Amino acid sequence: MVTFTIETEVPPTDFSELLNFIQQYYVFSHPEAFRFTWKGTVENVPTLSFRAFDEQRLWWIDIEVKVQSPIRVEMRPSLEIVPRDIIESINNELADTVRLFEDKVRNTTLYFAWVEGKDIIPETMPSMKSRSLNRLFKSNMIIMYLISIALGIIMFSFLGSYAIIFFFLFQFVTVLISDKIVYRLGNWKIDSKNPYLHLLEYDLPKDHFDEFQEKYDRDRIVQMKKEIYSKTFSVGKEPTCQLAGEVFSKHGFKCEPDRMMGKKVNVYDIVRRAADKFNLPIPRITIANTMLPNAAATGPSPNHATILITTGLLVRLHDDEVFNVIGHEMGHVKGRDPLWLFGLMVLGYSLFLLLPSSTLLSFFYFIIIMSIVYFLAKFFETRADLYSAVVIGQPQVLAESLRKIAFRKLQLERNPQFRLLSWLMWDPHPPTYFRIRRLEKMKTPVQVRHLLIQSAKDVFGGFRAAL
Repeated sequence: MVTFTIETEVPPTDFSELLNFIQQYYVFSHPEAFRFTWKGTVENVPTLSFRAFDEQRLWWIDIEVKVQSPIRVEMRPSLEIVPRDIIESINNELADTVRLFEDKVRNTTLYFAWVEGKDIIPETMPSMKSRSLNRLFKSNMIIMYLISIALGIIMFSFLGSYAIIFFFLFQFVTVLISDKIVYRLGNWKIDSKNPYLHLLEYDLPKDHFDEFQEKYDRDRIVQMKKEIYSKTFSVGKEPTCQLAGEVFSKHGFKCEPDRMMGKKVNVYDIVRRAADKFNLPIPRITIANTMLPNAAATGPSPNHATILITTGLLVRLHDDEVFNVIGHEMGHVKGRDPLWLFGLMVLGYSLFLLLPSSTLLSFFYFIIIMSIVYFLAKFFETRADLYSAVVIGQPQVLAESLRKIAFRKLQLERNPQFRLLSWLMWDPHPPTYFRIRRLEKMKTPVQVRHLLIQSAKDVFGGFRAAL
Protein backbone atom coordinates (compact mmCIF):
# COMPACT_ATOMS: atom_id res chain seq x y z
CA MET A 1 0.00 0.00 0.00
CA VAL A 2 1.17 3.54 -0.82
CA THR A 3 -0.03 6.41 1.35
CA PHE A 4 -0.07 10.13 0.60
CA THR A 5 -1.39 13.11 2.52
CA ILE A 6 -2.81 16.31 1.05
CA GLU A 7 -2.82 19.44 3.19
CA THR A 8 -6.05 21.42 2.95
CA GLU A 9 -7.45 24.65 4.35
CA VAL A 10 -11.04 23.49 3.81
CA PRO A 11 -13.04 23.75 7.09
CA PRO A 12 -14.57 20.53 8.49
CA THR A 13 -18.07 21.81 7.66
CA ASP A 14 -17.21 21.45 3.96
CA PHE A 15 -15.57 17.99 4.06
CA SER A 16 -18.65 16.18 2.68
CA GLU A 17 -19.01 18.74 -0.11
CA LEU A 18 -15.31 18.31 -0.94
CA LEU A 19 -15.82 14.54 -1.23
CA ASN A 20 -18.72 15.11 -3.63
CA PHE A 21 -16.56 17.51 -5.63
CA ILE A 22 -13.74 14.94 -6.00
CA GLN A 23 -16.22 12.31 -7.13
CA GLN A 24 -17.99 14.59 -9.60
CA TYR A 25 -15.07 16.53 -11.11
CA TYR A 26 -12.32 13.92 -11.00
CA VAL A 27 -13.63 10.36 -10.83
CA PHE A 28 -16.81 10.74 -12.92
CA SER A 29 -14.99 12.88 -15.50
CA HIS A 30 -12.69 9.91 -16.30
CA PRO A 31 -15.12 6.99 -16.81
CA GLU A 32 -12.63 5.20 -19.06
CA ALA A 33 -10.05 5.05 -16.25
CA PHE A 34 -12.05 4.72 -13.02
CA ARG A 35 -14.69 2.15 -11.99
CA PHE A 36 -16.32 0.64 -8.89
CA THR A 37 -16.91 3.95 -7.10
CA TRP A 38 -18.18 3.94 -3.51
CA LYS A 39 -18.83 6.92 -1.24
CA GLY A 40 -19.72 6.83 2.44
CA THR A 41 -18.39 7.23 5.97
CA VAL A 42 -15.70 5.11 7.59
CA GLU A 43 -15.15 5.69 11.32
CA ASN A 44 -16.92 9.06 11.01
CA VAL A 45 -14.58 10.14 8.18
CA PRO A 46 -16.10 10.95 4.75
CA THR A 47 -14.53 8.41 2.39
CA LEU A 48 -14.44 7.83 -1.36
CA SER A 49 -13.06 4.65 -2.94
CA PHE A 50 -12.64 3.73 -6.61
CA ARG A 51 -10.46 1.57 -8.87
CA ALA A 52 -8.08 2.85 -11.55
CA PHE A 53 -7.24 0.66 -14.58
CA ASP A 54 -4.55 0.86 -17.21
CA GLU A 55 -5.64 0.88 -20.86
CA GLN A 56 -4.90 -2.83 -21.41
CA ARG A 57 -6.44 -3.88 -18.06
CA LEU A 58 -3.16 -5.56 -17.09
CA TRP A 59 -3.23 -4.03 -13.61
CA TRP A 60 -5.34 -1.82 -11.41
CA ILE A 61 -5.04 0.37 -8.32
CA ASP A 62 -7.62 0.48 -5.54
CA ILE A 63 -7.77 4.04 -4.24
CA GLU A 64 -9.31 5.30 -1.01
CA VAL A 65 -9.62 9.01 -0.20
CA LYS A 66 -10.36 9.94 3.41
CA VAL A 67 -11.35 13.60 3.71
CA GLN A 68 -10.00 14.88 7.00
CA SER A 69 -7.19 17.27 7.90
CA PRO A 70 -4.85 16.41 6.29
CA ILE A 71 -6.58 14.35 3.59
CA ARG A 72 -5.32 10.77 3.51
CA VAL A 73 -4.97 8.94 0.18
CA GLU A 74 -4.32 5.17 0.24
CA MET A 75 -3.46 3.27 -2.96
CA ARG A 76 -3.22 -0.51 -3.26
CA PRO A 77 -1.69 -1.59 -6.61
CA SER A 78 -2.64 -5.06 -7.84
CA LEU A 79 0.95 -5.72 -8.99
CA GLU A 80 4.37 -4.47 -8.07
CA ILE A 81 4.98 -3.53 -11.71
CA VAL A 82 2.52 -0.63 -11.56
CA PRO A 83 4.66 2.39 -12.57
CA ARG A 84 5.43 4.72 -9.70
CA ASP A 85 4.84 7.76 -11.91
CA ILE A 86 1.23 6.61 -12.48
CA ILE A 87 0.64 6.47 -8.73
CA GLU A 88 2.21 9.89 -8.21
CA SER A 89 0.25 11.32 -11.15
CA ILE A 90 -3.07 10.21 -9.61
CA ASN A 91 -2.07 11.73 -6.28
CA ASN A 92 -1.08 15.03 -7.96
CA GLU A 93 -4.36 15.14 -9.86
CA LEU A 94 -6.28 14.53 -6.63
CA ALA A 95 -4.29 17.34 -4.98
CA ASP A 96 -5.12 19.68 -7.87
CA THR A 97 -8.82 18.78 -7.52
CA VAL A 98 -8.62 19.70 -3.82
CA ARG A 99 -7.02 23.03 -4.79
CA LEU A 100 -9.87 23.68 -7.22
CA PHE A 101 -12.38 23.12 -4.43
CA GLU A 102 -10.38 25.38 -2.12
CA ASP A 103 -10.62 28.09 -4.78
CA LYS A 104 -14.37 27.58 -4.85
CA VAL A 105 -14.56 27.89 -1.06
CA ARG A 106 -12.22 30.87 -1.15
CA ASN A 107 -14.72 32.72 -3.31
CA THR A 108 -17.22 32.67 -0.44
CA THR A 109 -14.74 33.24 2.40
CA LEU A 110 -14.36 36.44 4.38
CA TYR A 111 -10.71 37.33 4.90
CA PHE A 112 -9.52 39.70 7.59
CA ALA A 113 -5.86 40.68 7.88
CA TRP A 114 -4.14 43.06 10.27
CA VAL A 115 -0.69 44.39 10.94
CA GLU A 116 -0.45 45.79 14.44
CA GLY A 117 -0.46 49.56 14.60
CA LYS A 118 -1.20 49.95 10.89
CA ASP A 119 -4.24 51.17 8.99
CA ILE A 120 -7.19 48.81 8.57
CA ILE A 121 -7.40 47.80 4.90
CA PRO A 122 -10.00 45.38 3.46
CA GLU A 123 -8.76 42.39 1.49
CA THR A 124 -9.38 42.28 -2.23
CA MET A 125 -9.88 39.48 -4.69
CA PRO A 126 -8.10 39.75 -8.07
CA SER A 127 -9.12 42.91 -9.94
CA MET A 128 -7.75 44.62 -13.03
CA LYS A 129 -5.27 46.49 -10.84
CA SER A 130 -4.17 43.43 -8.87
CA ARG A 131 -3.86 41.36 -12.06
CA SER A 132 -1.55 44.04 -13.43
CA LEU A 133 0.40 43.86 -10.18
CA ASN A 134 0.61 40.10 -10.61
CA ARG A 135 2.03 40.50 -14.10
CA LEU A 136 4.63 42.84 -12.64
CA PHE A 137 5.51 40.18 -10.03
CA LYS A 138 5.85 37.49 -12.67
CA SER A 139 8.09 39.65 -14.81
CA ASN A 140 10.33 40.79 -11.93
CA MET A 141 10.43 44.35 -13.36
CA ILE A 142 10.81 43.07 -16.93
CA ILE A 143 7.47 44.71 -17.85
CA MET A 144 8.89 48.12 -16.94
CA TYR A 145 11.89 47.41 -19.15
CA LEU A 146 9.56 46.44 -21.99
CA ILE A 147 7.62 49.70 -21.61
CA SER A 148 10.85 51.66 -21.79
CA ILE A 149 11.83 49.82 -24.98
CA ALA A 150 8.51 50.81 -26.57
CA LEU A 151 9.07 54.43 -25.51
CA GLY A 152 12.62 54.25 -26.84
CA ILE A 153 11.41 53.04 -30.24
CA ILE A 154 8.83 55.82 -30.45
CA MET A 155 11.33 58.48 -29.42
CA PHE A 156 13.95 57.12 -31.83
CA SER A 157 11.71 58.11 -34.74
CA PHE A 158 11.68 61.71 -33.42
CA LEU A 159 15.02 62.16 -31.68
CA GLY A 160 17.25 59.78 -33.55
CA SER A 161 20.36 58.76 -31.63
CA TYR A 162 19.34 60.89 -28.62
CA ALA A 163 16.58 58.36 -27.98
CA ILE A 164 19.26 55.77 -27.20
CA ILE A 165 20.58 57.99 -24.41
CA PHE A 166 17.04 58.39 -23.08
CA PHE A 167 16.50 54.62 -23.17
CA PHE A 168 19.67 53.77 -21.25
CA LEU A 169 19.02 56.48 -18.65
CA PHE A 170 15.41 55.42 -18.14
CA GLN A 171 16.40 51.78 -17.77
CA PHE A 172 19.22 52.55 -15.39
CA VAL A 173 17.11 54.80 -13.17
CA THR A 174 14.38 52.15 -13.14
CA VAL A 175 16.86 49.58 -11.84
CA LEU A 176 18.24 51.96 -9.21
CA ILE A 177 14.82 52.79 -7.74
CA SER A 178 13.07 49.47 -8.39
CA ASP A 179 13.19 48.60 -4.68
CA LYS A 180 11.47 51.88 -3.80
CA ILE A 181 8.81 51.35 -6.48
CA VAL A 182 7.90 47.90 -5.18
CA TYR A 183 8.07 49.07 -1.54
CA ARG A 184 5.40 51.68 -2.29
CA LEU A 185 3.14 49.12 -3.95
CA GLY A 186 2.48 47.39 -0.64
CA ASN A 187 -0.21 48.27 1.88
CA TRP A 188 1.73 47.53 5.08
CA LYS A 189 5.39 47.76 6.01
CA ILE A 190 6.86 44.97 8.13
CA ASP A 191 9.86 45.45 10.42
CA SER A 192 11.28 44.13 13.69
CA LYS A 193 8.88 46.32 15.70
CA ASN A 194 5.81 45.15 13.74
CA PRO A 195 6.74 41.64 12.60
CA TYR A 196 3.35 39.92 12.55
CA LEU A 197 0.53 39.61 10.07
CA HIS A 198 -2.70 38.40 11.69
CA LEU A 199 -5.12 36.44 9.52
CA LEU A 200 -8.72 35.47 10.17
CA GLU A 201 -10.78 33.45 7.68
CA TYR A 202 -14.49 32.84 7.96
CA ASP A 203 -16.15 30.50 5.48
CA LEU A 204 -19.71 31.48 4.62
CA PRO A 205 -22.25 29.23 2.87
CA LYS A 206 -22.85 30.42 -0.71
CA ASP A 207 -26.30 31.89 -0.05
CA HIS A 208 -25.06 33.72 3.06
CA PHE A 209 -22.07 35.08 1.15
CA ASP A 210 -24.28 36.52 -1.60
CA GLU A 211 -26.40 38.17 1.07
CA PHE A 212 -23.28 39.49 2.81
CA GLN A 213 -22.01 41.09 -0.40
CA GLU A 214 -25.34 42.83 -0.93
CA LYS A 215 -25.54 44.19 2.61
CA TYR A 216 -21.95 45.13 3.44
CA ASP A 217 -19.90 47.69 1.59
CA ARG A 218 -16.18 48.46 1.95
CA ASP A 219 -16.67 50.94 4.80
CA ARG A 220 -18.72 48.48 6.84
CA ILE A 221 -16.13 45.73 6.39
CA VAL A 222 -13.43 48.13 7.58
CA GLN A 223 -15.57 48.93 10.61
CA MET A 224 -16.01 45.22 11.38
CA LYS A 225 -12.24 44.72 11.18
CA LYS A 226 -11.63 47.63 13.55
CA GLU A 227 -14.10 46.22 16.06
CA ILE A 228 -12.63 42.71 15.90
CA TYR A 229 -9.13 44.16 16.23
CA SER A 230 -10.11 46.22 19.30
CA LYS A 231 -11.52 43.11 21.02
CA THR A 232 -8.60 40.83 20.18
CA PHE A 233 -5.13 41.86 18.99
CA SER A 234 -5.18 45.34 20.52
CA VAL A 235 -5.63 43.80 23.99
CA GLY A 236 -3.30 40.85 23.44
CA LYS A 237 -5.98 38.23 22.63
CA GLU A 238 -6.20 35.90 19.66
CA PRO A 239 -9.51 36.10 17.75
CA THR A 240 -11.94 33.35 18.74
CA CYS A 241 -15.41 32.66 17.47
CA GLN A 242 -16.77 34.02 20.74
CA LEU A 243 -14.92 37.34 20.46
CA ALA A 244 -15.36 37.72 16.71
CA GLY A 245 -18.93 36.46 17.05
CA GLU A 246 -19.83 39.46 19.19
CA VAL A 247 -18.92 41.68 16.25
CA PHE A 248 -20.52 39.36 13.68
CA SER A 249 -23.82 39.23 15.59
CA LYS A 250 -23.82 43.00 15.88
CA HIS A 251 -23.68 43.16 12.08
CA GLY A 252 -26.35 40.55 11.54
CA PHE A 253 -24.80 37.08 11.15
CA LYS A 254 -23.75 34.24 13.40
CA CYS A 255 -20.25 32.84 13.94
CA GLU A 256 -19.85 29.06 13.75
CA PRO A 257 -16.53 27.82 15.25
CA ASP A 258 -15.99 25.14 12.57
CA ARG A 259 -16.12 27.79 9.86
CA MET A 260 -13.47 30.06 11.36
CA MET A 261 -9.70 29.69 11.07
CA GLY A 262 -7.03 32.09 12.20
CA LYS A 263 -3.26 32.30 12.32
CA LYS A 264 -0.47 34.65 13.22
CA VAL A 265 2.49 34.84 10.83
CA ASN A 266 5.83 36.29 11.88
CA VAL A 267 6.65 37.63 8.42
CA TYR A 268 9.75 39.50 9.56
CA ASP A 269 11.26 36.39 11.15
CA ILE A 270 10.66 34.32 8.01
CA VAL A 271 12.41 36.89 5.82
CA ARG A 272 15.17 37.40 8.42
CA ARG A 273 15.93 33.67 8.58
CA ALA A 274 16.05 33.47 4.77
CA ALA A 275 18.40 36.47 4.61
CA ASP A 276 20.63 34.89 7.27
CA LYS A 277 20.79 31.66 5.26
CA PHE A 278 21.98 33.63 2.25
CA ASN A 279 24.31 35.77 4.41
CA LEU A 280 22.55 38.93 3.15
CA PRO A 281 21.20 42.06 4.85
CA ILE A 282 17.50 41.89 5.73
CA PRO A 283 15.63 43.56 2.85
CA ARG A 284 12.74 45.94 3.36
CA ILE A 285 9.47 44.05 3.61
CA THR A 286 6.04 45.16 2.44
CA ILE A 287 2.67 43.37 2.35
CA ALA A 288 0.14 43.74 -0.47
CA ASN A 289 -3.31 42.93 0.90
CA THR A 290 -4.60 40.96 -2.07
CA MET A 291 -5.67 37.34 -2.36
CA LEU A 292 -3.31 36.72 -5.28
CA PRO A 293 -0.70 34.30 -3.90
CA ASN A 294 2.67 35.74 -4.83
CA ALA A 295 5.95 37.30 -3.75
CA ALA A 296 8.50 39.50 -5.49
CA ALA A 297 12.00 40.75 -4.81
CA THR A 298 13.79 43.57 -6.54
CA GLY A 299 16.52 46.13 -6.06
CA PRO A 300 19.89 46.97 -7.62
CA SER A 301 21.90 45.23 -4.88
CA PRO A 302 21.48 43.18 -1.69
CA ASN A 303 21.90 46.41 0.30
CA HIS A 304 19.03 48.04 -1.57
CA ALA A 305 16.41 45.31 -1.92
CA THR A 306 12.70 44.97 -1.19
CA ILE A 307 10.60 41.85 -0.67
CA LEU A 308 6.88 42.16 -1.40
CA ILE A 309 4.56 39.42 -0.12
CA THR A 310 0.82 39.14 -0.68
CA THR A 311 -1.74 38.19 1.93
CA GLY A 312 -2.90 35.45 -0.44
CA LEU A 313 0.50 33.75 -0.25
CA LEU A 314 0.38 33.74 3.55
CA VAL A 315 -3.17 32.35 3.48
CA ARG A 316 -2.38 29.43 1.16
CA LEU A 317 1.05 28.36 2.40
CA HIS A 318 2.46 27.12 5.69
CA ASP A 319 5.35 29.01 7.24
CA ASP A 320 7.99 26.55 5.97
CA GLU A 321 6.58 26.87 2.44
CA VAL A 322 6.63 30.67 2.67
CA PHE A 323 10.23 30.38 3.92
CA ASN A 324 11.21 28.45 0.79
CA VAL A 325 9.41 30.89 -1.52
CA ILE A 326 11.28 33.74 0.16
CA GLY A 327 14.42 31.67 -0.40
CA HIS A 328 13.64 31.81 -4.14
CA GLU A 329 13.25 35.59 -3.92
CA MET A 330 16.51 35.92 -1.96
CA GLY A 331 18.10 33.99 -4.83
CA HIS A 332 17.09 36.86 -7.11
CA VAL A 333 18.64 39.34 -4.65
CA LYS A 334 21.83 37.29 -4.26
CA GLY A 335 22.19 36.90 -8.01
CA ARG A 336 21.48 40.62 -8.66
CA ASP A 337 18.93 39.52 -11.24
CA PRO A 338 17.42 42.99 -11.85
CA LEU A 339 20.83 44.08 -13.13
CA TRP A 340 21.08 40.99 -15.33
CA LEU A 341 17.64 41.73 -16.76
CA PHE A 342 18.71 45.32 -17.36
CA GLY A 343 21.72 44.03 -19.31
CA LEU A 344 19.54 41.67 -21.35
CA MET A 345 17.15 44.46 -22.25
CA VAL A 346 19.98 46.81 -23.22
CA LEU A 347 21.47 44.07 -25.39
CA GLY A 348 18.11 43.35 -27.00
CA TYR A 349 17.47 47.02 -27.73
CA SER A 350 20.99 47.52 -29.12
CA LEU A 351 20.57 44.56 -31.49
CA PHE A 352 17.23 45.95 -32.57
CA LEU A 353 18.80 49.30 -33.49
CA LEU A 354 21.57 47.59 -35.51
CA LEU A 355 19.13 45.63 -37.71
CA PRO A 356 17.80 46.95 -41.05
CA SER A 357 14.88 49.30 -40.50
CA SER A 358 11.46 49.02 -42.09
CA THR A 359 8.03 48.90 -40.47
CA LEU A 360 7.38 45.21 -41.16
CA LEU A 361 10.92 44.03 -40.49
CA SER A 362 11.20 46.13 -37.32
CA PHE A 363 8.08 44.51 -35.91
CA PHE A 364 9.36 41.05 -36.84
CA TYR A 365 12.80 41.71 -35.33
CA PHE A 366 11.26 43.08 -32.16
CA ILE A 367 9.16 39.92 -31.65
CA ILE A 368 12.17 37.66 -32.22
CA ILE A 369 14.52 39.64 -29.98
CA MET A 370 12.01 39.90 -27.13
CA SER A 371 11.27 36.18 -27.35
CA ILE A 372 14.99 35.48 -26.99
CA VAL A 373 15.27 37.90 -24.06
CA TYR A 374 12.36 36.25 -22.24
CA PHE A 375 13.82 32.81 -22.89
CA LEU A 376 17.19 33.86 -21.47
CA ALA A 377 15.38 35.39 -18.46
CA LYS A 378 14.17 31.86 -17.65
CA PHE A 379 17.78 31.04 -16.71
CA PHE A 380 17.58 33.44 -13.77
CA GLU A 381 14.21 32.22 -12.52
CA THR A 382 15.52 28.67 -12.69
CA ARG A 383 18.69 29.73 -10.89
CA ALA A 384 16.58 31.32 -8.13
CA ASP A 385 14.87 27.93 -7.62
CA LEU A 386 18.29 26.29 -7.48
CA TYR A 387 19.58 28.93 -5.06
CA SER A 388 16.70 28.17 -2.70
CA ALA A 389 17.28 24.41 -3.00
CA VAL A 390 21.02 24.75 -2.27
CA VAL A 391 20.85 27.33 0.52
CA ILE A 392 17.53 26.51 2.21
CA GLY A 393 17.95 22.81 1.49
CA GLN A 394 14.27 21.88 1.01
CA PRO A 395 13.61 21.58 -2.76
CA GLN A 396 10.58 19.32 -2.24
CA VAL A 397 8.94 21.94 0.00
CA LEU A 398 9.48 24.62 -2.66
CA ALA A 399 8.01 22.24 -5.26
CA GLU A 400 4.89 21.77 -3.12
CA SER A 401 4.61 25.54 -2.71
CA LEU A 402 4.67 25.99 -6.49
CA ARG A 403 2.06 23.25 -6.84
CA LYS A 404 -0.27 25.14 -4.47
CA ILE A 405 0.32 28.54 -6.04
CA ALA A 406 0.08 27.54 -9.72
CA PHE A 407 -2.18 24.49 -9.74
CA ARG A 408 -4.44 25.98 -12.44
CA LYS A 409 -1.48 26.48 -14.75
CA LEU A 410 -0.38 22.92 -14.00
CA GLN A 411 -3.72 21.65 -15.25
CA LEU A 412 -3.22 23.47 -18.55
CA GLU A 413 0.33 22.17 -18.84
CA ARG A 414 -0.89 18.57 -18.87
CA ASN A 415 -1.73 19.31 -22.50
CA PRO A 416 1.51 18.72 -24.50
CA GLN A 417 0.64 21.54 -26.92
CA PHE A 418 0.24 24.04 -24.09
CA ARG A 419 3.53 22.85 -22.59
CA LEU A 420 5.41 23.91 -25.70
CA LEU A 421 3.50 27.19 -25.85
CA SER A 422 4.36 27.91 -22.22
CA TRP A 423 8.05 27.72 -23.12
CA LEU A 424 7.59 30.25 -25.92
CA MET A 425 5.37 32.75 -24.09
CA TRP A 426 6.69 36.13 -22.99
CA ASP A 427 7.09 35.02 -19.41
CA PRO A 428 10.47 34.89 -17.65
CA HIS A 429 9.28 31.89 -15.62
CA PRO A 430 9.75 28.42 -17.13
CA PRO A 431 6.65 26.18 -17.15
CA THR A 432 5.55 25.21 -13.65
CA TYR A 433 5.60 21.46 -14.38
CA PHE A 434 9.28 21.75 -15.35
CA ARG A 435 10.19 23.68 -12.18
CA ILE A 436 8.37 21.18 -9.94
CA ARG A 437 9.87 18.10 -11.61
CA ARG A 438 13.34 19.59 -11.41
CA LEU A 439 12.99 20.39 -7.72
CA GLU A 440 11.48 17.00 -6.85
CA LYS A 441 14.40 15.18 -8.51
CA MET A 442 17.00 17.01 -6.43
CA LYS A 443 18.69 15.00 -3.71
CA THR A 444 19.51 16.85 -0.51
CA PRO A 445 21.90 18.34 0.24
CA VAL A 446 21.88 19.92 -3.22
CA GLN A 447 25.43 20.48 -4.43
CA VAL A 448 26.01 22.47 -7.63
CA ARG A 449 29.17 24.43 -8.47
CA HIS A 450 27.92 26.77 -11.19
CA LEU A 451 24.27 27.58 -10.55
CA LEU A 452 23.64 29.72 -13.64
CA ILE A 453 25.37 27.30 -16.03
CA GLN A 454 23.48 24.35 -14.57
CA SER A 455 20.20 26.27 -14.76
CA ALA A 456 20.81 27.17 -18.40
CA LYS A 457 21.49 23.50 -19.21
CA ASP A 458 18.29 22.48 -17.41
CA VAL A 459 16.20 25.07 -19.28
CA PHE A 460 17.53 23.95 -22.68
CA GLY A 461 16.92 20.32 -21.69
CA GLY A 462 13.36 21.05 -20.61
CA PHE A 463 12.65 22.97 -23.81
CA ARG A 464 14.00 20.16 -26.01
CA ALA A 465 11.85 17.62 -24.13
CA ALA A 466 8.74 19.70 -24.92
CA LEU A 467 9.40 19.73 -28.67
